[in-house]
Amino acid sequence: VQLQASGGGLVQAGGSLRLSCAASGVTARLSTMAWFRQDPGKEREFVAAIVWARGAPLYADSVKGRFTISRDNYQNRVYLQMNNLKPEDTAVYSCAAHPNRLVAYDVPGSYSYWGQGTQVTVSS
Repeated sequence: VQLQASGGGLVQAGGSLRLSCAASGVTARLSTMAWFRQDPGKEREFVAAIVWARGAPLYADSVKGRFTISRDNYQNRVYLQMNNLKPEDTAVYSCAAHPNRLVAYDVPGSYSYWGQGTQVTVSS
């Protein structure tokens, strides 16, 4: 299974970006799909997750109300719409996925598959 992320870039504070992540090499549903981010020298940080049949998506407090995660269930694609971006959102964003519905959806070690990451830079 491979995850391919795209959509990062440079944007001014207050701007928007949309990240996309597509899975290949798998025909079954990836029940949990998520986004994490990481700054150099820091630990990987949970951003958002969407779990099949669980209900509302899940967000880190730092992005609630600004970011929206969504997915295409039949193609194992996940998206992250990021609005009102702030300089502190600058990081490498990676998508992650797991075949099962995860309870520990905010723990990087829970995930089986990872994308390569896409850089998001927000200037002040």
